[in-house]
Amino acid sequence: MPDTELVIPEFVSLRGHGQIGESWLRDRLIEHPELLGLGDVTVRDSERSQPSGGRLDLLLEDVESSTRYEVELQLGAMDESHIIRAIEYWDIERRRYPQYEHIAVIVAEDVTSRFLNVISLFNGSIPLIAINLQGVRVKGAFSILATRVVDVIQLGTEDEDEGVTVDASYWESRSSTESFQLMREMMQRIKRIEQRVGPRYTRRYIGLEIGGQARNFVVMRPRKSSGILTSFKIREEDDLTARIENQGLDILPYERKWGNYRIRLVRSDFQNHEDLIDDLVRKSRDQYFNL
Repeated sequence: MPDTELVIPEFVSLRGHGQIGESWLRDRLIEHPELLGLGDVTVRDSERSQPSGGRLDLLLEDVESSTRYEVELQLGAMDESHIIRAIEYWDIERRRYPQYEHIAVIVAEDVTSRFLNVISLFNGSIPLIAINLQGVRVKGAFSILATRVVDVIQLGTEDEDEGVTVDASYWESRSSTESFQLMREMMQRIKRIEQRVGPRYTRRYIGLEIGGQARNFVVMRPRKSSGILTSFKIREEDDLTARIENQGLDILPYERKWGNYRIRLVRSDFQNHEDLIDDLVRKSRDQYFNL
């Protein structure tokens, strides 16, 4: 018969514990980042120097989803400076490394209702996770228990965001003449491969539609500078990645969350890599429609 003994844990104040400090807690989380409940993450850096003069406690990374977590730790109750530091370091890291998705993580022993309301107001415009961390002792052994009290507001997928449509002039005013023209040429290239599609303009991107329905196997974002950021909905393949890199295209990290290859295309790419671009369009079309 399995052991069904019920053991009542003893909650221990981390701040009030004579042998525990933030450095001890940080070191334990470096050894076992899974304790925070953020999934299969690895430690990218700790005590990471910031231009403002501070240090980010932990930088965690989920390689599969290209997501980075900027983690700020605090023993005892959360306070204003804790929130400000977390947001500041998150903003610095996302600006330095825009190819990743960034989430600010605030960890404290006591996330009071006052600051819980403040964090909830920020969430949505700033991706925030708040974690209440408690020390526990069970049968003489010590551990920590993490409870997520504020989670990131999940935004819709690209296909779900089709309600906010605009016209071509919206993007023409927000991109350079060169990049807007490249987008039109890319659209013609796509239509040669899949004649049914037309452009679908939304505030976030220029996608594709067939018969009024979104069919975003390719998504484009013309830039203020030259070039267009183009996403191809293709399963990641080592051979395809190597082919793109070997031909010298400006490829960004694979977007695992949405299943996209992301490439910055410029005028010379249309001239020098026509076959590869057509292959990417065709492959994304075929996988999207299971052809």
